[in-house]
Amino acid sequence: MKSVLVCAAQAPFVTGGAEILVRELTSHLTRRGFRTDVVSVPFHGHPPSEIVRQALAWRLLELRETTGRVPDLVIPTKFPSYLVRHPRKVTWLFHQHRDAYDLFGSEVGALTDGPEDREVRRSIHSMDAVALGECQDIFTISRNVADRLSRFNRLPGTPLHPPPRDAHRFHSGRYGDYLLYAGRLERIKRVDLALRALARSGSRARLRVAGTGSLEADLRRLADALGVADRVDFLGFVSADDLLELYAECRGAFYTPEDEDYGYVTVESFLSKKPVITATDAGGPLEFVEHEVNGYVAAPDPSPLAESIDRLFSLSETRVREMGEEGHRRTAHITWDRVVDRLTESIC
Repeated sequence: MKSVLVCAAQAPFVTGGAEILVRELTSHLTRRGFRTDVVSVPFHGHPPSEIVRQALAWRLLELRETTGRVPDLVIPTKFPSYLVRHPRKVTWLFHQHRDAYDLFGSEVGALTDGPEDREVRRSIHSMDAVALGECQDIFTISRNVADRLSRFNRLPGTPLHPPPRDAHRFHSGRYGDYLLYAGRLERIKRVDLALRALARSGSRARLRVAGTGSLEADLRRLADALGVADRVDFLGFVSADDLLELYAECRGAFYTPEDEDYGYVTVESFLSKKPVITATDAGGPLEFVEHEVNGYVAAPDPSPLAESIDRLFSLSETRVREMGEEGHRRTAHITWDRVVDRLTESIC
């Protein structure tokens, strides 16, 4: 039996997409007959001066031999787990430390252009160049992540898209009177664009917001101020079963994050045969959404996004279904068997 160690950086008290993805990967490796375990080290990026010290803890890990056995493969995931040392290291890159790359100096990035933060950034770039350069292969969860890796580090990455949790359970129902946003209510997700677009829409479309986050109170106040509170349902946290039904009964998904790594919402919506409205700078969703084919792609501005809402809600159900089915065709290849095959091909 071949043995595989999945390496995961764990922020204390945080369970998000990366943590779920590690669990899913481990489960499917085990299902395929690999002896699998997770190596996890706590990591947090606050204050920024601690980042380098914490990252170097991964460099001290030597996984060449554990309990008298040699692991056949290690699969690091996000920063800084790929600093681990092993002769056969195949990284599935969720993302790098974006504050040191595309978010550096931005309103949502934690690193500023001050001298101390610039030094932290240089150190992260240096560590990434060495550690990722050691990898036998680098796969990324999206083309967007691969493009960043090429742009900033001049390293190649092969997109290998992860399926959402319970992918086989997504299904299509009717094409209802609401758009669905599913995800965290944080600034980088730009849920406010959905509210502002809804306010300018000439249709009577509704919006259902499934998720929690630090901006929930602000978004509720914004909906009131825009006069659309009666057309917006803030659902908070919803169960997996409820989320499946929300996708099944919506007319489409509204998802306009800023330069998203991947974006499960797009894939989940397409698996439910529902179109997606997204933005020209959304990142990962643009790998799948084609304007007027399986959704709408508009500038990240309320007016053009409102036009997209109006166009979607003016279509016949037959045409909306056709768009959703085209989205489904474009995501049908995303399976766990394909992920496991690619990550483990060097030891099989």
